[in-house]
Amino acid sequence: MSDIITFRAEEAAPEREAVFRHQGIPSGRSVPARTEELFDQSVEIFIHSAAPSGVLARISQTEFADVYRGEGMNEARTPVADIYESADDLALFAVTVGARVCQEIDACFTSGDPALGCMLDSVASNAADRTAELVQRFFETALHVHKRLPPESAVLRYSPGYCGWHISGQRKLFDFLRPERIGVSLRDSFLMEPLKSVSGVIIAGRKEIHDFANTYDFCSRCEDQGCRERIRALDAYKPK
Repeated sequence: MSDIITFRAEEAAPEREAVFRHQGIPSGRSVPARTEELFDQSVEIFIHSAAPSGVLARISQTEFADVYRGEGMNEARTPVADIYESADDLALFAVTVGARVCQEIDACFTSGDPALGCMLDSVASNAADRTAELVQRFFETALHVHKRLPPESAVLRYSPGYCGWHISGQRKLFDFLRPERIGVSLRDSFLMEPLKSVSGVIIAGRKEIHDFANTYDFCSRCEDQGCRERIRALDAYKPK
């Protein structure tokens, strides 16, 4: 299975609370009127300039082992290495909200409106993550339709640059997936162009394979421990 998927900008537009958290404003905190205005203005710019899309391709465990090995720079032990061999299905993905949004962000800063630029940057970053979530749901739905999603399964994504999977793993991921089909390229630094893009692997399998302890060598250097929230969400997870 290899699919190119497009979404309406409204589908990818992020939730208010997610953007404010990205801005360092905790949930439930009162937000100044000017901040609310910047958010509304940024979402409007995003909806008029974004072109969210993704590419998705199923991959076998053997094929993924080669992709994951990458440039040989991964940590000795990682969650993905411990998880993928127990997966029922795997798919590589890449998504982007498009180049024009990044151009709009740059324009805000060059025109002397850094406050709007910062807010639009947060909106675009969260929208890229939301687009990755939409592609994950697409894969989950496809597995369900083809009866490849057993009960008590969970579908989660993992990306190079996180949890010990070295960012140089992008090279082999790109070689397999060919995200240039949706206008995404790879810089020499292994960052993606457009910058507001996300790539990785989606792993479908029993819930418990995703429930890993944060005792890997690199966990103590992680600032946000975002995996904890993802794992807690598994308790309420219901396959569609």
